[in-house]
Amino acid sequence: MLYQLYDALLTSPLIQQKVENRIKFYEYPPTDNMEGVYIVIDPLATPRPGDYADNKPMTDEYFYQIEVWSQSLEDTQRVAKEVRIIMTEVVGFSPYGDGIDEYEPETAIFRDARRYIGKEYIVEI
Repeated sequence: MLYQLYDALLTSPLIQQKVENRIKFYEYPPTDNMEGVYIVIDPLATPRPGDYADNKPMTDEYFYQIEVWSQSLEDTQRVAKEVRIIMTEVVGFSPYGDGIDEYEPETAIFRDARRYIGKEYIVEI
């Protein structure tokens, strides 16, 4: 699922332009000399089986936090909004809970973190 999210995010011209190759899994950007916009995809739980039929799971449920980091408030907000649109309209996940919108004065970094939950049907081989 991580690579599906990665590929979905790269369908956006805005993300291609602003983020380029700075979409990371689990790995947070360096804060000492940050340039550009970063997206961090962080799984918050392992996939959970759900939607049973004949006592077998039909779906896996995923829970992700996606963060946008940059030293530009405008870029952080624009990219975070684009991520939200992609996660809900393209990937089909739903926003979950409250997000984080913060500024770190020591590093001059803006961070927008939002959580999403969604399902994927299990394909039997």
